[in-house]
Amino acid sequence: MNKKDSSILYLLLGIYALMINWYYNHSIILLILCYIFWPLYLIYELLTGHLSHGMWKHIPLSYFD
Repeated sequence: MNKKDSSILYLLLGIYALMINWYYNHSIILLILCYIFWPLYLIYELLTGHLSHGMWKHIPLSYFD
């Protein structure tokens, strides 16, 4: 994977983490904190189970309905 491919993946995962945060919290302050620490937030969401049972695909689709 070259540098350009990894930076695009990094950007997409960051946007995905922000979408998850806004879906659950609706807080600008928490969204800013998630923007700063999004890799840790994404790991936290995976470990707590908020993305289980199909929520990992329902959350992004809820923005386009």
